[in-house]
Amino acid sequence: MRANAKNSPAAEAGSPADPGRRRTPPLRALAAFDAAARHGSFAKGAEELGVTPSAISHQVQQLEDFLGMPLFRRRAGRAFLTEAGRTYAAEIEHAFGIIAGATERVAPQSQRAPLVIASGPSFAAKWLQPRLADFLRSHPEARIRLSTLSDRDDIATERFDLAITYGRPPQTTLRVEPLLIERLRPLCSPSLAASVGLYTPRDLATTTLIHSVNALTWAHYLRRVGEGDLRPRNEMWLDRSVMAVEAAVAGLGVVLESEVLAADELRDGRLIAPFEDHVFEVETTSYFLVKPRGVKRGSLVGPFEAWLRGAVAAENLTAPKLDASIGP
Repeated sequence: MRANAKNSPAAEAGSPADPGRRRTPPLRALAAFDAAARHGSFAKGAEELGVTPSAISHQVQQLEDFLGMPLFRRRAGRAFLTEAGRTYAAEIEHAFGIIAGATERVAPQSQRAPLVIASGPSFAAKWLQPRLADFLRSHPEARIRLSTLSDRDDIATERFDLAITYGRPPQTTLRVEPLLIERLRPLCSPSLAASVGLYTPRDLATTTLIHSVNALTWAHYLRRVGEGDLRPRNEMWLDRSVMAVEAAVAGLGVVLESEVLAADELRDGRLIAPFEDHVFEVETTSYFLVKPRGVKRGSLVGPFEAWLRGAVAAENLTAPKLDASIGP
């Protein structure tokens, strides 16, 4: 006796024998692939989905097995989309957009996507994050995802509602506006200033200069204050401003920084400006607000930008319309 086709295992599995079922890969594998492809990184995709990079790798491998072709090319611990992967990624992102749009039309209350703010790690940790409580007090319904940019070039691949970059981003189709200025000057611990006797920039020759990545190098600063030939006793290079500030607090040397990232340390006296005269500080537009040109996701983009600009203005850091950039 023939088995009923309607109740056969092949029909239940959605096999090609069942013309009523579409052959689709597991949704979890598609979500993992979409996140990894958008970020260009298994690790960042894992961070977005709240899983481990190995879980992303496993799901992508499952999808590749399902499709019978590689979507990523693994080389030296990194993964790059293949040509098929790029095509598939664009289609899957489009498909997820259609699903999200359909869901929003049927149940708009379910689409409370987080407001994604991208920023450099030092600015995020030292300035933005401590002030977010103020925004959340007036917008308790807000869901915020604060992601960090390792480099301002990352805005070409990151997805965000608003981004804050240190330095003007490279040529981009995004909208870029000056956000805030910083006043850069030498800062150090009170004990270091007293022990080596820091009274004028010339005295910097007796100590260690701490270098970090900011808008003004020590060489440019020293030329500006008439000490271009100065040679310090020692030098230290750190690739994050937050690390450089901490090193200065520990008395390891003098850092060239601003109150934007060292406000707390200056307020509680862990750092001081040994040369108090304003002639020894340099002002520049360093931070820029970057906004996508497309439709803004979520209704809190406008309120967040207004709050951000208000916070900047309250601290007298508002940038002029044009960038007063620093040159050598």
